[in-house]
Amino acid sequence: MSALICGSFAYDTIMVFHDKFKNHILADQVHILNVSFLVPDMRREFGGCAGNIAYNLKLLGEEPQPMGTVGKDFAPYAEWMDSCDISRDYIKVVDSYTAQAFITTDEDDNQITAFHPGAMNLSHENSVLEAKGIKFGIVAPDGRDGMVLHAEQFVEANIPFIFDPGQGLPMFDGSELLDFAEKATWIALNDYEAQLMEERTGKSPHELAEMVDALIITRGGEGSHIYTRQRRIDIPLASAAAINDPTGCGDAYRAGLLYGMIHDLDWETTGRIASLMGAIKIESHGTQNHRFSMDEFKARYEKEFGHGF
Repeated sequence: MSALICGSFAYDTIMVFHDKFKNHILADQVHILNVSFLVPDMRREFGGCAGNIAYNLKLLGEEPQPMGTVGKDFAPYAEWMDSCDISRDYIKVVDSYTAQAFITTDEDDNQITAFHPGAMNLSHENSVLEAKGIKFGIVAPDGRDGMVLHAEQFVEANIPFIFDPGQGLPMFDGSELLDFAEKATWIALNDYEAQLMEERTGKSPHELAEMVDALIITRGGEGSHIYTRQRRIDIPLASAAAINDPTGCGDAYRAGLLYGMIHDLDWETTGRIASLMGAIKIESHGTQNHRFSMDEFKARYEKEFGHGF
């Protein structure tokens, strides 16, 4: 069974400033701000929610089908996907740049980010209805029109899907978010997004859970909660050997959710698989640089939780 992953593809250009922004940004001069930071360390990573989720689901032995719009500068990313044996059947190249994030981090771990959405804004040019053999879906952060359209198309195609608004959540008002909730089978949020969702919709997590089969809320270093109509399931945090880079942990977690759904696992097991995926990701810099075999993953799962799956 295949999962269709609707979302963004992006290049992440990550730079390190070996000082502190506060030493160079004067509070009484911000109205005429003109600063330049020397960044001797720089790397470019493959990213975007659809790309990250697909990469992680592939590590789990599945055949993800990512769907997104990319620019004519996508060739290096395409080569990377081919080397990972990840399908590009539903990736459309348009006359634009692939979405790009330019991130500068200082010694205090403060970040200044500039994001160019580029081709992502044309995600509505892709159609869920054209995908074949899809059993599950996810609407991850993407162009606004694309997120709305793909949710509608999943319903039209009778395909259950996760609504995962992520950083795209602020684009929607309360009534629009409730419309997504009515269409979705599951909702996945982090704790900040859950608070914003509650503020905009007026619905508590328990009330939102009444609208879907499950509401999943990740809570960083405190594990995660999975709300069903009957109860709240507390998922423990999986231990990480090192905490190197949290970027992409949420996408790794969502790949774990999709794996559990594909294999019809219970929420306790699904949540623990997702939690372990996040722990493995946080040990590596970048969003698609970690690797493991399924035998290694199952052994680590059993060591972590005391039983297999």
